[in-house]
Amino acid sequence: MAEGASRRGGSRSDDRRSADQLFDRELDHLPPEVRWREWMNRVEATIFAASEPVGRETLARIVGKSCSIDLLIDDIREELRGRPYDLVAVAGGWKHLTRPAYADAIRAAVGDGEKATDLTQSEVLVLMCIAYFQPITRAELSSFFGKEISRDFIGHLRGAGMLASGPRSPTPGAPYTYVTTKEFLLEFGLDTLRDLPDFEALEDAGLLSKERLLAGDILPDFSSSHQNADLEIED
Repeated sequence: MAEGASRRGGSRSDDRRSADQLFDRELDHLPPEVRWREWMNRVEATIFAASEPVGRETLARIVGKSCSIDLLIDDIREELRGRPYDLVAVAGGWKHLTRPAYADAIRAAVGDGEKATDLTQSEVLVLMCIAYFQPITRAELSSFFGKEISRDFIGHLRGAGMLASGPRSPTPGAPYTYVTTKEFLLEFGLDTLRDLPDFEALEDAGLLSKERLLAGDILPDFSSSHQNADLEIED
């Protein structure tokens, strides 16, 4: 029976490969301008239909081998100028996102929709520190800020999907380290960690304040309990 199931599974795989071979990526029969337009349409339709950012490898399956995906994206974005949405590079792929100017109109029409991650200023600061210096342990975070970073505090960020466990630290006791996640990139609109702003940019955006940090009143809740910390936290 196992052999029969294997054959059936192999048959399905063969069917997928056959269908894949029948899909015309190159479109050699079309004039260059028409071919380019079809590739643009395919890429935009795929990104529009996806719930998550679509990566380069996925898009490469629907266009010709000689096609520049970056140039396609540039042309699509050019056509979207003046539209209330854009094609944005985020979390290692591309995603359709509405422009910030229309956020109030969307909220007025349909409410907040998906639950947004409600982060305090302290949590933003810790997340940014982890993003810049990951993988990093909780003890290293506490040493960095000069205040104890509680397990509950880390648990809240993990529960929000912003953090994940990294490799064990080579320090005594081999504690777990923490790293940021794809959800972190999505939340902050970053394509990769290389797009992280400097601290001055965060201050300009009103997310952090050096004066308050130095005064010690920007980090009030590192040791406080979070009711949403429902994951087991490793030290």
